[in-house]
Amino acid sequence: MSTVNLGNTGVRVSRICLGMMTYGAKSWREWVLEEDDARPFVKAAVEGGINFFDTADVYSLGESERITGKLLREFQPRREELVIATKVFNPMNDVVKAGKALYLGASSMYAWQFQKMLNFQAANGLARFVTMQNHYNLVYREEEREMIPLCLDQKVGCIPWSPLARGFLTGSRKRGDGKSETLRARTDDFGHGLYYRPTDFDIVERVLELAAQRNVKPAQIALAWVLSKPGVCAPIVGASKLYQLEDALGALDVKLTPEEINRLEQHYEAHPVLGHGY
Repeated sequence: MSTVNLGNTGVRVSRICLGMMTYGAKSWREWVLEEDDARPFVKAAVEGGINFFDTADVYSLGESERITGKLLREFQPRREELVIATKVFNPMNDVVKAGKALYLGASSMYAWQFQKMLNFQAANGLARFVTMQNHYNLVYREEEREMIPLCLDQKVGCIPWSPLARGFLTGSRKRGDGKSETLRARTDDFGHGLYYRPTDFDIVERVLELAAQRNVKPAQIALAWVLSKPGVCAPIVGASKLYQLEDALGALDVKLTPEEINRLEQHYEAHPVLGHGY
């Protein structure tokens, strides 16, 4: 597994980050996998070279954090070899001063808001944001207008969420056919508000065509595209089936040509800003 610096820090992270929102308690979301079902995923991730895991205090109301810690302790007891990201609501500088976190990251917002935060941190001697967890994938590229250029300028690493557009880019959804959706997709009103435009489906068709030509999985084409973009450290990938994690790891071996990237991007049309309420 190749690694990369997390933004401008000296921390090295795997080029794939495993999102832990999928693991926790079904009482929170019906599609969530509980501890025993989550165990094989963490094991496979560690064995595949992933050292970067993303969770949050709100995922399964804390159960995801508990499972993340317990299972990582089982399969990778050397804590210094792991990078674990989570979220807190309280003033973040206090978390760093208390020694509970090494670095701070921010998530989806407007670029002008992020710049104001960076300026405020610098002016007041506060811990600085070193990562931006933003909404970025082949069917949602609005981050290329301002946020990603800002992050490149400020040497902030991007760790995009939903790099597969909640599974949309795998080709599992068909135009006008709700029956083809997964349990999570059918119950994901938020996701339905993000994607499903006619041109989004046109892009998915390009992904499927290229995957067939390259004899790889559609998910690997979509992830390879994200990984090819400047400023991207490690996309955050969710997996509820083991093959999804295997596909994500395999994406690291897929290198797209400039011509292939142009084909994938050809049908993109501007979207309204989406995902800031995530």
